[in-house]
Amino acid sequence: MNNVPFTIEEENLICIYHKHDRRRTIAAISDALPDMDADMRPLAEQTIHKLHNITDAAFEETQFTMTLSDAE
Repeated sequence: MNNVPFTIEEENLICIYHKHDRRRTIAAISDALPDMDADMRPLAEQTIHKLHNITDAAFEETQFTMTLSDAE
């Protein structure tokens, strides 16, 4: 079970870069860091940190859902 709470923004980022497993998802987000603007980089770094702190099993069990804002 995943005891690390992800924010909506973090879950959305995970959904964008989601790969087959936790390590590949971390790598995908990490690879995109140089192309992210200064506002997105801290969110990505925090998301990577949280992903490092969960197990592979917890990652696989977690249902990550893209949440769109009301404006979209």
